[in-house]
Amino acid sequence: MNGTGVLALEDGSVFRGNAFGAAATIAGEVVFNTSMTGYQEIITDPSYYGQIVTMTAPMIGNYGINEEDLEADSPMLAGFVVRELSPIASNWRSTGTLHDYLLKNNIPGLEGVDTRAITRKIREVGAMKACISTEDISDEEAVKRAREWVGIVGADYVKEVTCKEPFVYSPEEATNWPYNPIESSIRPTELKRKQIFKIAALDLGAKKSIFRELAYHGFEIHVFPATTSAEEIKAISPDGIFLSNGPGDPEPVTYVHDTVRALIDDYPIFGICLGHQIITHAIGAKTYKLKFGHRGGNQPVKSLEDDFVAITAHNHGFATEESSLESCGAVVTEINLNDKTVAGIRLKDKPVFSVQYHPEAGPGPSDANPNFEKFYQLVAESKA
Repeated sequence: MNGTGVLALEDGSVFRGNAFGAAATIAGEVVFNTSMTGYQEIITDPSYYGQIVTMTAPMIGNYGINEEDLEADSPMLAGFVVRELSPIASNWRSTGTLHDYLLKNNIPGLEGVDTRAITRKIREVGAMKACISTEDISDEEAVKRAREWVGIVGADYVKEVTCKEPFVYSPEEATNWPYNPIESSIRPTELKRKQIFKIAALDLGAKKSIFRELAYHGFEIHVFPATTSAEEIKAISPDGIFLSNGPGDPEPVTYVHDTVRALIDDYPIFGICLGHQIITHAIGAKTYKLKFGHRGGNQPVKSLEDDFVAITAHNHGFATEESSLESCGAVVTEINLNDKTVAGIRLKDKPVFSVQYHPEAGPGPSDANPNFEKFYQLVAESKA
């Protein structure tokens, strides 16, 4: 441990606590996540790039860190704040502690602070610019650095987290994954015997578990960097297109809007989270920034088409503007029951749909897993 640490917000609020992880001072957007478990997947989710994540669950770190559950090769968030860091890491899969993992990857952590107070402030005021420091700086300096940070609106974080080169993720990689605790419940063995379709996936900051689920459901995934042109994607003759999750504001990522716009008439497309927002912009609709966003594995979403409610995993700070969809050939298929924001859309005359959540359940409930099957059937019908 590194002694005392501080979290300072742009409104002048200061929270002092015990430092863990790396000795560093980093500015970012402070947000909260309501998941009870899954801190390792949250830490390594590229969607959190540029953000300081506060966990609402009171104790974090009790089952340590393992190599199988990483969603990226290294942590993606700017800082990590918890009420209590577990003094022990006890699990048969654990290969190290949370403290050591953050230390190794130069991510500062803060524990021993009132995370309920932080969460309440974010809910009342909104997500704010913040500074987390595990070094010896004053409260005034920490607040100053928070206020000087440029902010997340208008920033392109996708280029920071997308893959550098194209690669292929095959169904064999999914079935050979060393740990599959939910094999019998949501992954029946017949899925492995399906015809394999080739899809092109734009990596906007994708999690590893998303490719794993796509592969398990019958896809050979050709993953491309976010800057890839439509012509390069068409060159592999894909059967469908997948748009992944990712960080930041969807509006400034215009090069992805253009790519999707050039593909949308020719292929079945499935988008999740940021990918959902990219489709929104590609068809000419709009997005807006939410007050404090949706982050956690307990968000209720209702399907307006079959009257089904699913508990889903969310991680986003922007949402689709419903009124802007009316003239763009899209219909709302799902809504978030907490605040009635758009949680899913589909195009009326094209095999294109998207959801504003993470159906791969990493971490989170498996209620939304059938979206992968839905995409498979959409591609199969289009191919036929």
